[in-house]
Amino acid sequence: MDPLRRRTLLKVIVLGDSGVGKTSLMNQYVYKKFSQQYKATIGADFVTKELQIDDKLVTLQVWDTAGQERFHSLGAAFYRGADCCVLVYDVNVGKTFESLSNWREEFLKQADPADPEAFPFVLLGNKIDVDGGHSRVVSEKRANEWCASRGNIPYFETSAKEDYNVDEAFFCVAQAALASEHQQDIYFQGISETVSEVEPRGGCAC
Repeated sequence: MDPLRRRTLLKVIVLGDSGVGKTSLMNQYVYKKFSQQYKATIGADFVTKELQIDDKLVTLQVWDTAGQERFHSLGAAFYRGADCCVLVYDVNVGKTFESLSNWREEFLKQADPADPEAFPFVLLGNKIDVDGGHSRVVSEKRANEWCASRGNIPYFETSAKEDYNVDEAFFCVAQAALASEHQQDIYFQGISETVSEVEPRGGCAC
């Protein structure tokens, strides 16, 4: 089988404070749906989306996490094997921006990637639709500076409600994850060729 046609499974973890719109972004991206009803995510859940990047078929497995503090200890198994981490904050709530560094550090500690410096993150500033943008407290400039000081993390301003920039943001996530997976492949080449042939059969391997 042509290796380029082999479906690649990419694991993406979405982190950020409770209520910033992580689940809404994912639902908008995968199902093109938005709900006003807020339901806190308990533990972790994932959605999948298939897309084509260049001539590769990619299955994006996007893991949603509960933003509540008590679920911080989901354990290393949850973070391990991630190919990209998406950090989300609400542009209208300052403290959700201020906690980004903690989420990033927590991820790197738990996921323990081979090369932490090069591991891909993507930052999303969500809810830019609220109050026509008048209630935002975190400027685009401030977010860009935060990203620049951490190795030029890609940054997108999004609205899950209006479906603004959601596809573009996740396409960037998929590209970053694919590049990262490729790097890891090179890193782990020779360990075992057979492991990658085992297809996960759905469900959770917790």
